[in-house]
Amino acid sequence: MDIDFNIKDLNITIVGLGLMGGSFAKALKPLKPKNVWAIDIDGDALGEGVKLSIIDRGYLNPKQPLQDSDIVIICLYPTLVKPFIEANKDNFKKGSIITDVTGVKIGMMNDINSVIPKDIDFVFGHPMAGREKKGLEYSSAQVFQGANYIITPNQRNKIENIETIKWIAKNVGFKKVIELSPQKHDEVIAFTSQLPHVLAVALVNSDDLGIDTGSVVGDSYRELTRIAQINSELWTELFIENKVNLIQKIEILQENIEKIKNSILEEDVESLKEEFEESSSRRKNL
Repeated sequence: MDIDFNIKDLNITIVGLGLMGGSFAKALKPLKPKNVWAIDIDGDALGEGVKLSIIDRGYLNPKQPLQDSDIVIICLYPTLVKPFIEANKDNFKKGSIITDVTGVKIGMMNDINSVIPKDIDFVFGHPMAGREKKGLEYSSAQVFQGANYIITPNQRNKIENIETIKWIAKNVGFKKVIELSPQKHDEVIAFTSQLPHVLAVALVNSDDLGIDTGSVVGDSYRELTRIAQINSELWTELFIENKVNLIQKIEILQENIEKIKNSILEEDVESLKEEFEESSSRRKNL
């Protein structure tokens, strides 16, 4: 579907100028929209954004920019999104598009759709990108390059608005932009994103060696545990919000670990080789 807008005519507001918000600002600026504004409770972050020329202006009060914004990208923690929508539902420009970056969808989607005005279209999105640290200082347009982006459409969305968000995602650097139902999204994310974080955290916290582990690790440990340096506030929210899916994936992982453990105990060489060959084949096909 061809887009029927010119990015240079659009005012885009980012809510939350931290890691993700700052990365969006840095990626959007080269596209030359009419304005890139930011809303945040941190005046220093807004001032830094202006200083870096990644936003045209920062606002502590959301009312003014929201009234003139064609697209709003909400880069807040999941539990903060609905309160922001409720507090500002009368401030959004009629016909504007809102999107987000949160890693869980079902509960939040239902909550937001129950309060958002009918003339505002919230196209739920999830950039599969980020870093282990938080804050504007760690933001970078490069985090989106070659990454995946998931849109979870719902019956309120207009096709042309979904296409607008797809266009933006692709033009800030995402390689693949796909659509999933919110139910499938949360199941998929439990496995592809949340479970690896569970594994990395559990592995690091299982260290009982009693020595300076950092002086003896190799690439495999470093690569597997990179994401263990985790934003505890954000990931606690994500785990709890998606607990049904995540617990199911943890239990499947536990079953597979137990299978490998038993093969080792029983010195079942063939069984171990089968597990290794199966994993190698699956990883090669990713």
